[in-house]
Amino acid sequence: MTLIKSISGIRGTIGGPTGDTLNPLDIVKFTTAYAQFIKKQGNNGAKADFNNHRPTIVVGRDARMSGVMVDNVVCGTLIGMGFDVVNIGLATTPTTELAVSMLGADGGIIITASHNPRQWNALKLLNSNGEFLTAADGAEVLATAESECFDYADVDYLGHYINCDEADSWHIEEVLGLDLVDQEAIKKAGFKVCVDTINSVGGIILPKLLDELGVEYTILNGEPTGDFAHNPEPLEKNLQGIMDEMKTGKYDLGIVVDPDVDRLAFICEDGRMFGEEYTLVSVADYVLSKTKGNTVSNLSSTRALRDVTERHGGTYYASAVGEVNVTTKMKEVDAVIGGEGNGGVIYPECHYGRDALVGIALFLTSLAQKGCKVSELRAQFPDYQIAKNRIDLTPDTDVDAILVKVKQMFSADATAHVNDIDGVKIDFPTKWVHLRKSNTEPIIRVYSEAPTMEEADEIGKKLMQVVYDMQ
Repeated sequence: MTLIKSISGIRGTIGGPTGDTLNPLDIVKFTTAYAQFIKKQGNNGAKADFNNHRPTIVVGRDARMSGVMVDNVVCGTLIGMGFDVVNIGLATTPTTELAVSMLGADGGIIITASHNPRQWNALKLLNSNGEFLTAADGAEVLATAESECFDYADVDYLGHYINCDEADSWHIEEVLGLDLVDQEAIKKAGFKVCVDTINSVGGIILPKLLDELGVEYTILNGEPTGDFAHNPEPLEKNLQGIMDEMKTGKYDLGIVVDPDVDRLAFICEDGRMFGEEYTLVSVADYVLSKTKGNTVSNLSSTRALRDVTERHGGTYYASAVGEVNVTTKMKEVDAVIGGEGNGGVIYPECHYGRDALVGIALFLTSLAQKGCKVSELRAQFPDYQIAKNRIDLTPDTDVDAILVKVKQMFSADATAHVNDIDGVKIDFPTKWVHLRKSNTEPIIRVYSEAPTMEEADEIGKKLMQVVYDMQ
């Protein structure tokens, strides 16, 4: 059993002893700490004067089997802290983010463990802009939770509970209203798509979006039971079902999302993976063809985005891994699009958050306007191969010592550029390798990219052996 506390929230497996799993007591403690942080923000004038109104938090959740339990604990705790709760129910992460800003709420909590398996759940914390808390703010919430110095509301000042079922419609309207989404071109193209929504909230909202876009669709794993039909991370090794369905030749495109619909992967018409790294690359290529500007992705993302950006006359920037790090860099360099190589598209014209609905609408527009097959579109981009490996941590693993050892290995190599803003990334002229501790799982991620998969695997496994030798 596992409980991970980080600046981006609290995440863990359901069931087991307190302090070691995601259980009601720890959920209450962490939710209370977040509520006190939001109250402090109000008292400092960041959002509003809480002496004159009751603060409001938006709560949304994916379809995980533990979702109802976690939702009840979170909402009850917020009410006990004197907050009004607007519960939008089963909703995607980007839907919840947009609802915070649309409702003028003081913050939001998303109940989802994203791509983690069914036994996991988590709380993702939002500020009044519907964006993830900064590292400093997240650290403050963690410190407050550890102190357990809490102050709950008197009976006359308890919050209220409000159900809201309009958030999906708001989200779809925002996407359809984007200048670069050509609804008529998509309808005219007559696309037929197959969609794997992995038994979560994608099965609720994506049919509504596709209906509005005039796209004919077949949904796989559409019932939002939270009992995932396969590992929910949208990687090729987990997607044989939809890949086989695509090979029947009945569809123009395959679409895959994760349980909270902030990650997006495509499958070509012949059943081959488009490549999750190329979701952002393809959407960015379309956006940059219409809007000149800069781009951002994290250190573990493909070089293809850099190549495409420079081809359009823009400048590419890299950030540390993590959505809040990407969005912070995007604002700093005024990027027109950005995201992460795991299939996360961030388009500021809609909002600063990874959003599969935005990615789908922009990708379909690009495909419709170019009039080509998905495989032909993929062939237009630089072809890199990326290997994504992981190493499970043991209680004795000294991650800091491992990172120091890796840096020392390449310190004398004139062809290697070492970046240590997030773990250690070694850049070579034709390849790179990045080793870092995950924020969401008890693992070390080892990502490597090169012109061929053999080269990518070789450099990745070289670093993995360093970790094994030191465990």
